[in-house]
Amino acid sequence: MAKEPAAQENQINIELTEEIAEGEYANLAMIAHSSSEFVIDFIRLMPGIPKAKVKARIVITPEHAKRLLAALADNIRRFEESYGDIKQIHQEPSFPMNFGGNIGEA
Repeated sequence: MAKEPAAQENQINIELTEEIAEGEYANLAMIAHSSSEFVIDFIRLMPGIPKAKVKARIVITPEHAKRLLAALADNIRRFEESYGDIKQIHQEPSFPMNFGGNIGEA
């Protein structure tokens, strides 16, 4: 029982607002870095729309970028163990302006 208070001290209380909990869909990420930070832009690219929108920008330290890389690799490994390999059509995604088919007219 003496360890219980220490465990409580190490817990982080994380607040997740309803708006953030809904999430944002992104199908493209662009990453830039400097000597002190990594900037990750999550972008939504839609068919027939020549202008893509940055839906979220996350700025992290190089140390946290490396931790994120490891966490993603671990989660992908566990996902593939459960559901099979994630198939990649292209090594680098290519998004033509009309991806997904013809553009409808009204």
